[in-house]
Amino acid sequence: ATITEILRRHGLIDEQASQQRQHWQRFEHAHPNLLWQMDFKGDVQTLKDGRCMPLTVIDDHSRYNLVLSACSRTTTQVVQAALERAFRCYGLPARINTDNGAPWGSPSAPGQLTELAVWLIRLGILVSYSRPYHPQTNGKDERFHRTLKAEVLDRQAFSTHAHMQQALDRWRHVYNVERPHEALGMATPITRYACSLRAMPGRVPEPEYGCGDEVLRVNASGVVRLRGQKLKLSIALKGLQVAARMSEKEDGVIEIWFAHQRVAKLDLKAPKP
Repeated sequence: ATITEILRRHGLIDEQASQQRQHWQRFEHAHPNLLWQMDFKGDVQTLKDGRCMPLTVIDDHSRYNLVLSACSRTTTQVVQAALERAFRCYGLPARINTDNGAPWGSPSAPGQLTELAVWLIRLGILVSYSRPYHPQTNGKDERFHRTLKAEVLDRQAFSTHAHMQQALDRWRHVYNVERPHEALGMATPITRYACSLRAMPGRVPEPEYGCGDEVLRVNASGVVRLRGQKLKLSIALKGLQVAARMSEKEDGVIEIWFAHQRVAKLDLKAPKP
């Protein structure tokens, strides 16, 4: 706002063009559980246990906080355990969005599936990733982090992870149930959230494919062979089956699918490497 006012004073803003611009609108999904946003809130030091990284998961529609866990590690096992507790409590979302960092993303190969992503996809969840260097794609979770930092993390020192978790649990109730949110018309997240109708299954199912699909098994190096070419998919898919099918949108392109998620494509028109 300050920069805009300075530019206006110096006659560097076309007022007519400015009036014609549409006002910015906040985007949100129409119903709960269509999208969850997930990330870690940086490092927070404790006096005895060392570094701690709070894991956060936010429902896009309601801003309801589903996971707020004081984690000592950022491994697949830690995140999976926290998500499994959330899935058993709230059900499964349609999609989860993260950045490209570990353990959900592959920093060296953005978009390539990780072990955690494979687990989520097998549960029937679509996995999506923010564009590199665009944290605003996960904007609601980023905004949640700012509030968490201002109202909890900057206000006290924590002796242990358990001490921090106690503080997070108390504040999470306030955030979800008591604290009005301007983005929600001063309502609370709990008034807009409802559990998913998709329950966490008793076992992780194997992907199923159509009768017209060409089913391929990924080798130990994360590679499949198709039409005389090697396609590097992901080591996380080793031993699992994927499906090759002709693209409905691109002529001469074969798409590789793992369950409901497209993981690669082969352009038959491109020269072979």
